[in-house]
Amino acid sequence: MTSIPVTLTANKAPERGPAVFHPSVWGYHFLAYASAGKEVDINTERNLQQLKEKVRKQLVEAKGELSQQLDHIDAIQRLGVAYHFEPEIEQGLHHIYETYGDKNDEDLYTLSLMFRLLRQQGYPISCDVFNKFKDNKGKFQQSLTDDVRGMLSLYEAAHLRVHEEDILDEALDFTTTHLNSALPNLNNPSTIAAQVLHALNQPIHKGLTRLESRHYISFYEQDDTHNKVLLDFAKLDFNLLQKLHQRELSEITRWWKDLDFASKLPFARDRVVECYFWILGVYFEPQYFLARRILTKVISLTSIIDDIYDVYGTLEELVLFTDVIQRWESSALDELPEYMKLCYQALMDVYNMIDEEMTREGTSYRLDYAKSAMKNLVRAYFEEAKWFHEGYVPSMEEYMRVALVTGAYKMLATTSFVGMGDLVTKEAFEWVSSDPLIVEAASVICRLMDDMAGHKFEQERGHVASAVECYMKQHGATEEVVLLEFQKRVTNAWKDMNAECLRPTAVPMPLLTRVLNLARVINVIYKDEDGYTHSGTKLKKFVISVLIDSVPIN
Repeated sequence: MTSIPVTLTANKAPERGPAVFHPSVWGYHFLAYASAGKEVDINTERNLQQLKEKVRKQLVEAKGELSQQLDHIDAIQRLGVAYHFEPEIEQGLHHIYETYGDKNDEDLYTLSLMFRLLRQQGYPISCDVFNKFKDNKGKFQQSLTDDVRGMLSLYEAAHLRVHEEDILDEALDFTTTHLNSALPNLNNPSTIAAQVLHALNQPIHKGLTRLESRHYISFYEQDDTHNKVLLDFAKLDFNLLQKLHQRELSEITRWWKDLDFASKLPFARDRVVECYFWILGVYFEPQYFLARRILTKVISLTSIIDDIYDVYGTLEELVLFTDVIQRWESSALDELPEYMKLCYQALMDVYNMIDEEMTREGTSYRLDYAKSAMKNLVRAYFEEAKWFHEGYVPSMEEYMRVALVTGAYKMLATTSFVGMGDLVTKEAFEWVSSDPLIVEAASVICRLMDDMAGHKFEQERGHVASAVECYMKQHGATEEVVLLEFQKRVTNAWKDMNAECLRPTAVPMPLLTRVLNLARVINVIYKDEDGYTHSGTKLKKFVISVLIDSVPIN
């Protein structure tokens, strides 16, 4: 973007949008966790390692029935400890795929579980395995409705569908309908009733590992057939990992407190804890501590920048801010109004920190991709700001071209690779920066779910037209029709993402998983409301369950 000379009128204060966001629900609560888990008790550590080796041994030696092996792998994954056993799980599922992948002589529960676990691992198992459950009219057999456990398994499997898999579309409709019908007749508070209720609200494939493992530990414990060694290991691991995350969040909170944006930029959302939770959804594993630190700081500042463009900045100031960020020079600081200086300086400091880390690792080229992605995002923010200040409502196509960038998922997907170590190559950055289908699909899910959840609040406070308003105006449609259309687009985007995760993949699966996880976070936080902006309700409960409450150990 070329430099645009702008003269600000010194004697007239620009009009500002009102500060309408509630303050942080956390304050500086997490500073108290500065020493969390630094000194892990030697007996606890020894106990954890012993349990881990027992679980590994059970996994390697898992023989006998297919269903038992599948159940074991499923429990390990759902309890959130699969990251310890990735080679063993891959070996086990590869064997299952080679041995049983094209057979369909199992019951509904087992076949559906096998299908889901293989698809999750990227194995392209055919959906035709489910044809055996159709009647002579091509419908799912009515007798299946008596098998609630089997239907729940099929329901979860159907979320791994890709395009043109009509049988899985039908399976999802069939199981959703009949599980809802079955709920009142299940013996509450039975474990199966609780699991059905939870699954209908949050299918496994669209959930966050830490949040779902916290739920599943209690389900698993109530199951009379649970593996005690595995359960004990999962509980201990959850609590130790939670201490690590608490300590990380304490350091992030210290950084945020020192910036003092809460008092210096009171118009913006103060959501650093929610930002950390967001990034914990992208990667929770211990080895990604640097990646988490980088991405949490970047998303926290992005939230502030978003509010500068949406809520507070005058058009003249936004011209300046956009131009300065495109030039990316620290000497440009003095050209900005005071409140923008604070944000710009913080942005420079974070990217300088990234530069130091990457130079130390011999991968300084990564900074260029991260900066380029941020510049693209800011240019798109400016486009939307111009629309708002001009009172312009774009066509849906024009809106989406810009709004898929302002959702920030293209920038976050690129930046998520920066701190991931040797796993990421220059080719991976070229790929993620080229708008691959999976990143585009995650951006669609982000943008449409955000707009569906938040458009009413945004219009009340004055905001650029969302996808909802653009579509309604262009097509003369009711809000109800628009929401149905957007749900279809979100469904199709999930199918795109699922297809991109099937082998052979464009880049290694751990990189695709970051993008997939970004979509999962949006699904969890924005499903019924803008849980980020209004963070005192369900998102607060999520943070408590993952980052404050430990798992009780008997």
